[in-house]
Amino acid sequence: MDFDECITVGMKHEITFQVDEQYTAFHIGSGALRVLATPSMIGFMERTSHQLLARCLPEGYSSVGALVEVRHLAPTPMGWTVRVTSEVLEVDGRKVTLAVEAWDDQEKVGEGRHQRVVIELNRFLSRVEAKRQSG
Repeated sequence: MDFDECITVGMKHEITFQVDEQYTAFHIGSGALRVLATPSMIGFMERTSHQLLARCLPEGYSSVGALVEVRHLAPTPMGWTVRVTSEVLEVDGRKVTLAVEAWDDQEKVGEGRHQRVVIELNRFLSRVEAKRQSG
């Protein structure tokens, strides 16, 4: 299947979330402060990118994260709102490269690139099951 017909360069998606306790570095254990944790920011960048691709993929297909290259630029206090954007930069067969950014109420707090691979669900789940059985 040719995915560059349904996934096009320039497609964008955006979500917002509030930095609740569960998304802080203190709660996750990636730091000692109650500010947005880098793993949480990256998780929302992946979520935004996944949702973007899911909008146009045919039934039976999804996407999985394959590469994350992100810089966390500034702290965001607990209770603040963060806006995350994802934009398709390149489609190369099943591989999709996206630009991701995160902004809090005051400034850009994260930026980078994220790569996702389009998968056929049944084939992927068969591989997971075969791995489970061999282990």
